[in-house]
Amino acid sequence: MNNKIFVNLFRVLIILVFIFLWEYLSYKNIINSFIFSSPSKIIKCISTLYNSNNLFNHIFITITETVVAFSLSIIIALFIGILFYECNFIYRVLEPFLTLFNSMPKVALGPLIIIIFGAKETSIIIMALSITLILNIMQIYNSFSQTDKYLDKLLTIYHASRYEKLKYLVIPSALVTIVNSLKINISMTLIGVIMGEFLVSKAGIGYLIVYGSQVFNLTLVLTGIFILILISFIMYVIITIIENKIKRSYD
Repeated sequence: MNNKIFVNLFRVLIILVFIFLWEYLSYKNIINSFIFSSPSKIIKCISTLYNSNNLFNHIFITITETVVAFSLSIIIALFIGILFYECNFIYRVLEPFLTLFNSMPKVALGPLIIIIFGAKETSIIIMALSITLILNIMQIYNSFSQTDKYLDKLLTIYHASRYEKLKYLVIPSALVTIVNSLKINISMTLIGVIMGEFLVSKAGIGYLIVYGSQVFNLTLVLTGIFILILISFIMYVIITIIENKIKRSYD
């Protein structure tokens, strides 16, 4: 317990020292404050966005798109992962194509996605899915493949159906691994959403970053990045809490 407290204290200390040095170097013009801004300027920018009633609107839009894309990715990947597990032949046929698509730079698909789905929120969600879906499918399938074969044979001896095996053995045994992988996937989903907002959005954190770069307001760009870090951290904490609860239920 004490070790955990010390670890957290040192983490906070590192952040505070970084912020102090950043502010000091900017104030003394040791670094270019126009390019690198400063913590005080970022706070003022957040205050300006809040007073203009734009801050929470942009945050809400980005979070909503992320949650929708993340949920769809998990649901679709779970369905396909189960399909691959139940029919390994399909997985072996499609594996090279999945790997090929996953290695493709997804930003190259941006213009095609916009043409097909239009310059709207749907394209942003599709962009996020293109980044996370294959990764989720592979992780879920691999976690299913690690199911204890002896327990599977035991259930077969007792005439358990495929559905019962999935419900009582395969999915529960893979649940901790799947939830643990979600901590990475939520960040990947957020990256996909921001990439989509770079291309088509008229609101959201990605839009703020693009707009700030277009008008050379680099403080606004860094403010958007800072907000994204906070959103990503909060989502990571939520997934970690869920993971810990699941682990405790299996202890």
